[in-house]
Amino acid sequence: MKILLTGATGQVGYELQRSLQGVGQVIAVGRGQMDLSDLQQVRSVVRSARPNLIVNSAAYTSVDKAESEPALARTVNALAPAAMAEEAKVIGAAMIHYSTDYVFDGTKASDYLETDEPNPVNVYGQTKLEGEQAIAAVGIPHLILRTSWVYGMRGKNFLLTMLRLAAERDELRVVDDQRGAPTWSRTIADTTALILAQAKNADWWESNTGVYHLSSRGETTWCGFTRAIVENAGMNCRVTPITGAEYPLPARRPGNSVLNADKLTSRLAVLPTWRQALDLCMDSTRRL
Repeated sequence: MKILLTGATGQVGYELQRSLQGVGQVIAVGRGQMDLSDLQQVRSVVRSARPNLIVNSAAYTSVDKAESEPALARTVNALAPAAMAEEAKVIGAAMIHYSTDYVFDGTKASDYLETDEPNPVNVYGQTKLEGEQAIAAVGIPHLILRTSWVYGMRGKNFLLTMLRLAAERDELRVVDDQRGAPTWSRTIADTTALILAQAKNADWWESNTGVYHLSSRGETTWCGFTRAIVENAGMNCRVTPITGAEYPLPARRPGNSVLNADKLTSRLAVLPTWRQALDLCMDSTRRL
């Protein structure tokens, strides 16, 4: 199987380069080779590579900046995936696309299911939802994998930010009224590889095409996540809970974005708890 992997230098894409090596021939492209803001280039790369599968891990992920750059966010998160899907249809390829918990408004008291109605409260979530809808509308075999609170030991993410700030300060004041499940980028990549190991033929894709939630089990708040990070790192920094209203940002965040991943775990792969994955992530760095 020939796999075209986009966003190869991003958090998830970097891990996917490793995880997908045993699945097929991976053609990994970053922004330098495939800029998702250039739709003609997107189409050209797919036509040239002629993959059996497109794994799209590239995205516009600056949640707050998207509020002031809605056109760019929409091009990258919605129009570019649509172009990929259209080209995939021409060459008979399937597609895996990563989406987000931010397609929901956060007003539900319990975990979100794939069947719950999306209602984004920010531009980022809206453009990611439009990307989902565009791929589904093209009608190719596809998996849309929604994930949440993605972190890792490279790039820009909440984990690395908190480690840096905890080393500089005696106290961190962190929002405690937004719930979700931190998900390690390697968990996403390894789970994707496990899924693809089962995707042997067209019948499999026909039976499994659709939306799945791929996030760690359990839940916490940003404050709880920070406490776990500081504790794991053995740092002496006080973590104080605050409300989202005390830390205003340009983009609204859902109060609850916990994703129920039972559909994926019952059919395709087992997922770790968020704390298990965090421990593994931070331990892997210590061993280097």
